[in-house]
Amino acid sequence: MRTARRYLAREIYRSCVVVLVALLGLFTFFALIEALEDVGNNFTVFDLFYLQALQMPTRLYELLPIGLLIGAILALASLAQRNELVILRVSGVSGMKLMRMLWVITLPWVIGAFILSELITPAAEIKTSETSLQLLGRAGGGRLNSGYWFKEEAPENGTRVINIAELKPNGGVAGITLYEFREGQELASFSQAVDGYFNDGSLVMNQVTETRINAAAVDALADARVTDAPVTQVNTAGQRRLPTTLTPERLIARILTPERMSITVLSDYISYLEANNLQTNREVVALWRKLAYPFTLLVMITIAAPIGFMQTRRGGVGGKVFAGILLGVGFFMINQLALNVGMLGKWAPWVTALVPNIGALLLALGALILMENQHNVRRFLVTHSPWSRTA
Repeated sequence: MRTARRYLAREIYRSCVVVLVALLGLFTFFALIEALEDVGNNFTVFDLFYLQALQMPTRLYELLPIGLLIGAILALASLAQRNELVILRVSGVSGMKLMRMLWVITLPWVIGAFILSELITPAAEIKTSETSLQLLGRAGGGRLNSGYWFKEEAPENGTRVINIAELKPNGGVAGITLYEFREGQELASFSQAVDGYFNDGSLVMNQVTETRINAAAVDALADARVTDAPVTQVNTAGQRRLPTTLTPERLIARILTPERMSITVLSDYISYLEANNLQTNREVVALWRKLAYPFTLLVMITIAAPIGFMQTRRGGVGGKVFAGILLGVGFFMINQLALNVGMLGKWAPWVTALVPNIGALLLALGALILMENQHNVRRFLVTHSPWSRTA
């Protein structure tokens, strides 16, 4: 049994590697064509290739499930065409036992996918954002036209809103605008700084211009009367240290797509959002999908099994691969549809992340069991059909 498992693993691994290399090359080629319009005096062809190389881990992360599905179908269909699966079945290996062998074979892929998801992809995304910011002047992610916005609690039950216009490659920030509100959402001060950096739980802002608003300004404006003290006071300072819960990691989390963060960074960002009464639905769903991502690979190998086993005597490798591609694309579309519908319908995050996987797993296992007992099913249908009773 160990020899058979090693042989199956070698065939599946080889097919999956070939398919993944082909898919990576194809999608990278399309991305290169799309990004050629950015090539100019400040962005060379070498920079373009370097940026695309940094995006390889993210592409591999996205293509790994469908690559495993197509590669497994290709390997199993080839084995079936050469009657090697028939030999395994004749030697006493049942369909479910063969399925368990495939699950064991997939475990190294699951471990590799977890390492890719938690270590390589987040680091590559951060490096890609920094490089894109340095070469193209844009970092992507959750940036609005007005920059990046953050909200947090301030002392004395106040609220603080921070706007950062630009992220620097060295981890600093530029174009800082700070709005500080008193209890009751009254604006207390408005500050602007040229640039800044994070240090020891604080945001150090340089060349600060602060406009402080008198607490009696609201009443004075409401009564249309002139106050004894000035309504506003403008102060300038070379540097100001602002204690904040915002950290470089949370700043980076704002840039990255939630599915491409690591679980620890994403959990920390969710706690930051919850502490400041901000929406966390998208991030919580992304956390569940991150946890379900390695399980998706087991679902893919389960889907590949009945497709690779069917019609073993007649071959049809091309048809099986085409069916696998259709199933992979369909599963991806259902996953995305579940994400969007779940967000709109406010479904529980675990439902959005797990139900498509569990449904596909049950359907694939049902198809495998049906193929395993097709003779008994056919005999049952013939025995209980109305035509057989009439005869």
